[in-house]
Amino acid sequence: MHKPLFITLGLVFVGLAVLGIFLPLLPTTPLLLLAVACFARSSQKLHDRVLSHRTFGPLIRQWHETRSMPRRAKLYALGTIFAGGAVSVLSVDTVAMKLIMAAVLAIPVVIILKIKTSP
Repeated sequence: MHKPLFITLGLVFVGLAVLGIFLPLLPTTPLLLLAVACFARSSQKLHDRVLSHRTFGPLIRQWHETRSMPRRAKLYALGTIFAGGAVSVLSVDTVAMKLIMAAVLAIPVVIILKIKTSP
């Protein structure tokens, strides 16, 4: 009963992670970590497939081993948040909305900065 639920959740998280590549508020790596956790409980094949992905696999394995992110990944994440966030903030008219969007964008920035940086 739990296996189909975890497979479904894992696939949803992978889908959201793919969207997170293009949308500044959706964090790609944490969603992939959730997907891997779901697949570990339900499908070894899907678990291995995510971990063997040429782009995300090494980042996920490194996170599991050291709980850290490479400097390059952190800079890329922060850059996309700032670039996408700037476009979003500049596209709204009211000051209140600009402040709300800036506050929401600050959350992933703080989280990324708090994560240990690997060499």
